[in-house]
Amino acid sequence: MMTKQLKWVYLLVLSLIWGSSFILIKKGLVGLTAFQLGSLRIIFAAVFLLLIGFKSLVKIPLHQWKYIALTAMFGTFIPAYLFSIAETEIDSSITAILNSLTPLNTLILGAAFFGITFRKSQIWGVIIGLFGSLLLVFDGAANHPEQNYYYAILVLIASICYATNVNLIKRYLSDLPSLSITTGNFLVLLFPALGILFFTDFFDVVHVEKVQHSLWFILILGVIGTGIANIIFFKLIQISSPVFATSVTYLIPIVAFFWGLLDNEILTFVQCIGAFIILVGVYLSARK
Repeated sequence: MMTKQLKWVYLLVLSLIWGSSFILIKKGLVGLTAFQLGSLRIIFAAVFLLLIGFKSLVKIPLHQWKYIALTAMFGTFIPAYLFSIAETEIDSSITAILNSLTPLNTLILGAAFFGITFRKSQIWGVIIGLFGSLLLVFDGAANHPEQNYYYAILVLIASICYATNVNLIKRYLSDLPSLSITTGNFLVLLFPALGILFFTDFFDVVHVEKVQHSLWFILILGVIGTGIANIIFFKLIQISSPVFATSVTYLIPIVAFFWGLLDNEILTFVQCIGAFIILVGVYLSARK
């Protein structure tokens, strides 16, 4: 398949996977704390990736391990906990919307610190997509006045982390196989995640039925929504631009909203308009 077509396939697959991640986090928080969820998500992904990709670690030169560690922290470790904490106060669909700020942050950080240039059409695509996201945010806030939107700051920080991550990968790790990068990331994160989990009360409550039920959702989130998705995402970064790769965050809210509808979260007419505007932004950000 041609690279031009393949990048759109990757984009759509990622939007389906990551768009479903927010409802999985919501279900996981029924029986788990935010720190337990974040740790287990990393641990499940790490075990899966080490089983399938351990041999690929030899392809990582010694001097690039510092970038592997940096991308692990910015791309997975910090956001995994921030999203879990944020969803204790705001809806999964609203969290997905706020995550769509990532392409804008990618543009800003890429231009400011990584010397990456962008086309005017990409800039307009990001602005239009951001406008659609704001429509979704403000309309969601109007319909959910009981939610604590100060926790939205955590999602904003996570989106900055993602933007840093994608620029680091494009600049320093483009020559490595995506499986090597992903497996290296989670090898670095496995022991810190185990340490954090140890200092929670998880091992005292793991026998509780509600906790065990939540574990299944996080197992899916860790293996598919984190492990497999990161392999696809790193490959997408390598065959496209940082802005196009992070444009997946414009499609994620649409998928998340439909999951939210099934879980009694409200999708209004204004939010539908916002979703359409987001799609226009994705198209413009990908144009030649």
